Amino acid sequence: MQLRKILLNLALLSLMGIQGISLAQTHDELVYNGEIGRLINENCVTCHQDGGIAPMQFQSYEQVRPWAPLIAHRVANREMPPYAYDQDIGIQHLIGDWRLAQEDIDKIVAWAQGGAPLGDPDSSPPPFQVKDPNEWNFAAEMGQPDLIVPSNSYDIPASGNDLWSKEIVDSGMSENRCIKAVQVKPRGDAAAVVHHANSSVLMEENGELERYGMLTEYAMGKWGERVPEGVCRTLPAGSKIQWSIHMYPGGVGATAQGEVIEDNVVEIGLWFHEPGYEDANGVYKQDLALYRIDEQDDLIIPPHGYQMTQGFHSFDHPIRLDSFQPHGHLRMNAASLEIFYPETGRTEAISQVSNWSATWHHSHIFEPDHAPLIPAGAVLILKQWYDNTANNPNNPDPDQWVYGGSRTGDEMTHAWLAITHLDEEGYQNLLAERQKQEARAVAGSDDD
Repeated sequence: MQLRKILLNLALLSLMGIQGISLAQTHDELVYNGEIGRLINENCVTCHQDGGIAPMQFQSYEQVRPWAPLIAHRVANREMPPYAYDQDIGIQHLIGDWRLAQEDIDKIVAWAQGGAPLGDPDSSPPPFQVKDPNEWNFAAEMGQPDLIVPSNSYDIPASGNDLWSKEIVDSGMSENRCIKAVQVKPRGDAAAVVHHANSSVLMEENGELERYGMLTEYAMGKWGERVPEGVCRTLPAGSKIQWSIHMYPGGVGATAQGEVIEDNVVEIGLWFHEPGYEDANGVYKQDLALYRIDEQDDLIIPPHGYQMTQGFHSFDHPIRLDSFQPHGHLRMNAASLEIFYPETGRTEAISQVSNWSATWHHSHIFEPDHAPLIPAGAVLILKQWYDNTANNPNNPDPDQWVYGGSRTGDEMTHAWLAITHLDEEGYQNLLAERQKQEARAVAGSDDD
């Protein structure tokens, strides 16, 4: 009788499109005190915990059970975990990819559709990792930052117009160092009111402060950046850091406070390679820069209308494209990155984000062995799409004309790209190594 019931459930799940769920998993594992609790603890509790940024807690079965249908819906639609990146277009080998495997999605959906059972009451899922919301994201792997650079403190009102802060602080650097990782972190409740916090490096030249380059970029929801091995993004000795912080009174997104945020501080945490890393043989320079897609002054989105922007960029030397981070505001809803090769006329899809949200900015960092190697003269094609209709759930007012600008209610059209600048020899060496790896992978597949 029990076997018949299990087989009937499997047949129903198959009709509903749930694939790859084994008999053993359905009976023994697809319970909260088993596989489902493990998946929730490993992928959800980091935000859905007491003091976390999510609006409800998932630290126990009693907390999870009422939300099981919504969890299944959000997971099946890949809205949660919040990492918008298309599954079947472009490069899928990413560092810091939060997306669940389809097999895990099927398990959660099957569990919810099966009544969200607890399982053995005397058992429990593997424990979740409670994360201090003020802890640095890379601390578990790399320890505390080697350097922390805070902004000045501001009190942000509960309502009002957008606020901007521009200030210059000393970096405290006494020698050149190569950055291994960097994270920008608003303290505590400030995460809801800080839309973005960009930081530039300044150096004194002939008694004047001159821009040396970009340090990093933060926008709401961004986790941080990892710099690949073998390249150097430099923070030089004697440098100063210029903050450019955009704050939105009342907050944006599910965690918006709607109240005064006192002592609003934004911090940069930096992890460095050992001194002298930039002098090692074969280390190339990396930089992070804003690549404008269209002239912002020309961006106009009519009420209840749509818009698309498109931009092109090429280099007179070969590069490796290390990361892609599209940027926009509340009406932007999609972005893509392609490469056009003039010599062959071929266009290659690199990345596409078809369900983009301003409350979760991600720097899509390509694994170094899969990051695009781009010859001199090839053209980067950057596109972004905007939806100013009532169908856009992030749109505060579809009756408004929307223009390019810096306010939260305006729109922007650019992408942040981290680029390793190569010479021809370095490009050919990386290309040859990549081809060897692909040949070994094919040979290994043949052996199987």
